[in-house]
Amino acid sequence: MTSRIAAAALVLFVCSTTVAVAETPRKPNVVVVLSDDQGWGDLSINGNSNLRTPNLDSLAKNGARFSRFFVQPVCSPTRAEFLTGRYHPRCGVRGVTTGGERLNLSESTIADSFAAAGYATGCFGKWHNGTQFPYHALGRGFREFYGFTSGHWGDYFNPPLDHNGKPVTGNGFFADDITDRAIQFIDKNRQGPFFCYVAFNTPHSPMQVPDAYWNRFANKELSLLGSAKQKEDINHTRAALAMCENLDANVGRILKALDQVNLTNDTIVVYFCDNGPNGARWNGGMKGRKGSTDEGGVRSPLHIRWPNRIAAGTEVKSIAAAIDLLPTLVELTGMSHVGKLPLDGVSLAGSLISGKSVVSDRILFQHWAGRTSARSQTHRLDSDGKLFDMIADPEQTLDIAATNPETATSLRSAVAAWRKEALTAIDGKDDRPFLVGAKGFPRTELPARDGVSFGTIKRSAAAPNCSYFTNWTSPNDRITWDVEILQPGRHHVEVLHTCEATSVGTIVELSFSGRKIAAKVADVHDPKPHGSANDRVPRAGESLMKEFKPLVLGELKLPAGRGLLTLTAPKMTGRQAIDVRGLILIPTRD
Repeated sequence: MTSRIAAAALVLFVCSTTVAVAETPRKPNVVVVLSDDQGWGDLSINGNSNLRTPNLDSLAKNGARFSRFFVQPVCSPTRAEFLTGRYHPRCGVRGVTTGGERLNLSESTIADSFAAAGYATGCFGKWHNGTQFPYHALGRGFREFYGFTSGHWGDYFNPPLDHNGKPVTGNGFFADDITDRAIQFIDKNRQGPFFCYVAFNTPHSPMQVPDAYWNRFANKELSLLGSAKQKEDINHTRAALAMCENLDANVGRILKALDQVNLTNDTIVVYFCDNGPNGARWNGGMKGRKGSTDEGGVRSPLHIRWPNRIAAGTEVKSIAAAIDLLPTLVELTGMSHVGKLPLDGVSLAGSLISGKSVVSDRILFQHWAGRTSARSQTHRLDSDGKLFDMIADPEQTLDIAATNPETATSLRSAVAAWRKEALTAIDGKDDRPFLVGAKGFPRTELPARDGVSFGTIKRSAAAPNCSYFTNWTSPNDRITWDVEILQPGRHHVEVLHTCEATSVGTIVELSFSGRKIAAKVADVHDPKPHGSANDRVPRAGESLMKEFKPLVLGELKLPAGRGLLTLTAPKMTGRQAIDVRGLILIPTRD
């Protein structure tokens, strides 16, 4: 009997221990949603009666809303600051294309930390912080990537995309497609924990959106217009608002997916924008838009929902910035950041959980194109040294520097010190080569965006991001890519090209460090440029797209080291050689 009681007690102990282990709180999941070129004023919760954003609004109503949250004036700098918790110049980010968008390889990202803590990590959408591995998302802590690495794309319907380093074709409207992928990722990893980064491309131009959304705005009278009404393109505004409603619907789908797998209470959802609005539309009367370091160019909504910990209706009034998101999420989830470099951001966890204020004398800096502004809790010093009381004068109409010399002097000194210290990382020419042949990565793409043309060759559009090279009219013309070959060995080489009928027979040659490979253009491939059929307003700056076909040059043995990959056409048979979208190099064997 005694032995039976002991055995029963042991079973009871084991069972109770098992239950205790099973009930140990799981690590919270994290979903971060970032929109592209959507301003603070593009949400109905912020007073815009032109549109409805119930799902985005619900994140604030059921969680926390930040009154004064700031990002940078353009895309890749904000993304870099979110990923690293550090001001973008320190990270090596000095531009939005031709390599200037890349994060230094010495930087550690928020995804590195989540991956190290055992989280499944996925990025879906627009990356915009480097194309070639290890600058690629898969080299920065993400284990799943579906989207594009450029700053913008030329067609948002069925576009060419990247899935884990390999080319694929998108399925329908891009924002809908990446939402599908994010939901699949959530479902696949619902046993958790997971870190899901959904980087929407909208409402960035080209202004494309499915009919169901456009039809609600095509002829709509807008009740609110921007401050500079004479500069506002009403159809552009209508298209942007339609894209924002589509974005809201997709966020709603993500929230519903979390609910369906019973993860709502266990998931932190973060939503913010990367810069001010990409048009002169209503934005609460603030001065500035995308590209500006004034308030309207850098103020973003920030909504954070976590039902288990953050009280519904929480409002955080202290200034905060994209650099704060990494330390905040690290603290909320109980992790440690794996990075060794000092952070510029501070954790906002105390403000979210207990209402504790962030440091009151804090100053935030916004920088772009040589212009820097500074924001304190109450004032903004603009890039021209003018001072504004942002409490009394949120529209920046009255320069009070002369009547508040102490505040003006203090902020000017802070800007001077920040510029001297932070901008040293991007002094001079960007001398980082594009990397080729990273071990374990399936292929290296060198897009036209990252190349330099000589002679008559020009880009298909002023903005390099989605451009291709065209107008190749002379055998003396050439295209180069400044590269570093990381691993010596043979590479299968392709040129993504199109070719007119008269150009069949043209010889295309690629050389590097005295080694050459060439092929003859054997077939006509002359598709028409496309993309504009889906535009709601005429595009400005974005290239059209074409269906480029691989021209196989063969295998080229490349030595390790830095040099110029040079593409030439030593023999031309027509009025021009070929149009070039880029190079593809695939390691084969040593």
